[in-house]
Amino acid sequence: MSESTGEQPIRVMVVDDHPMWRDAVERDLAGAGFDVVAVAANGSEALARFPAARPDVLVLDLQIPAPNGVEVTAEVVRQQPGLRVLILSASGEQHDVLEAVKAGATGYLVKSASREELLDAVGRVARGDTVFTPGLAGLVLGEYRRLLEAPAAEPGAPELTERETEVLRLVAKGLSYKQIAERLFLSHRTVQNHVQNTLRKLQLHNRVELTRYAIAQGLDDDDE
Repeated sequence: MSESTGEQPIRVMVVDDHPMWRDAVERDLAGAGFDVVAVAANGSEALARFPAARPDVLVLDLQIPAPNGVEVTAEVVRQQPGLRVLILSASGEQHDVLEAVKAGATGYLVKSASREELLDAVGRVARGDTVFTPGLAGLVLGEYRRLLEAPAAEPGAPELTERETEVLRLVAKGLSYKQIAERLFLSHRTVQNHVQNTLRKLQLHNRVELTRYAIAQGLDDDDE
């Protein structure tokens, strides 16, 4: 079955400086029904080809010849704010993940991920989810929260309902809408509505910004 957003296949661009790895990822994506609209071997090629390619998802290695993956992420998100960036890197270091997320990445997988995990991640980030390699998200989000030194609530700050806060906490942990719905015994549509209401109250524009807000407010703690 083809992966698609609506009627059109999901458009994906792949950036990696290792030809065999880049070709394998491109082949796997195409075989799964994604539309691979461009590939690049370094940061310069990526930025040169990106405007014409207009992908929905950019699958990007961090350790590429200059500009590196973090710099490329920041620039392409600036050019196309709705873009989803999925980092696919050999590094699982917290510093690298944090830098990528702060630059605008929507997801982060280490290269030990299976083909199925990669294909699932590309589909999920295209639909608006945040995706991290299992076991990495909690540590990364907790560290990100500490780095941000969550400020005290300011006068006039928006007030969220108990349910909205609960949903937001699970968003911060990287759960999909489906997972949140199952955990809270809600419908998928109800979860979507809570997220949209929260976005509106906080004057945020997408789920990535919402995740950052949740982290800043300390809602990503590991307590169940």
